[in-house]
Amino acid sequence: MTGASAAAGAMFIGLDGFRRGWVAVAIDGDERAISFPAEISTALADPFVRAAIDIPIGMTDDGGRACDRLAREALAPHRSRVFTGARRWLWEEFTDPDHANAEAARRGQPRASRQLWHLGRKIMEVDMFVRAHRGLDIREVHPELVFLRLHGAPLPSKKTEQGARVRRDLLVAAGFEAIDDWLTRARRGTGAKPDDVLDACAVALAARDCAGCVPEGEPPRDGHEVAMQIWF
Repeated sequence: MTGASAAAGAMFIGLDGFRRGWVAVAIDGDERAISFPAEISTALADPFVRAAIDIPIGMTDDGGRACDRLAREALAPHRSRVFTGARRWLWEEFTDPDHANAEAARRGQPRASRQLWHLGRKIMEVDMFVRAHRGLDIREVHPELVFLRLHGAPLPSKKTEQGARVRRDLLVAAGFEAIDDWLTRARRGTGAKPDDVLDACAVALAARDCAGCVPEGEPPRDGHEVAMQIWF
């Protein structure tokens, strides 16, 4: 990892996916570190206290989750920033999105968007890891909920110059002094985009702080007893 030792003792890790792998941001006391591992197993190979991931964790057969609905309500009017409809059977049974969506229609379920479909490999990678490592504290986090908590109001799109700048400033205030280096030199050649780095930092903050969640209290669980709860 760039900026700190990955083997440190009180590690909190935030992960955001990108095409070639994962942006992994670690917080250990006052130290911050970033790396770009190809696989989730590599990102979480060293001991950690808690890890948080910007990916659906826990899925229902019809794709409906209370945590998604509540997150969308919290982010209004930007509800579309929360992807919905992840279902294991989409990727377990199909390799073609059109065939998968034809089956969804037959079952009376919503279609999977192309964005959701292309997240499938990452979603299933995390699903298998979480189910195989139930003793680890691994939670789902949505970075937009974290930024909303830090800012206190809805933010402009992260794809805009203003939106990226506000998120960067919030992270600097939260202790990410090397963020400008991470957004430029450290990221160069990895394939990760600037907003992937910003999101991973926000997710790492939630891993350390766990300031709130939707739904509150004991989370609902899916058919594999995986919790369905989004933290921020």
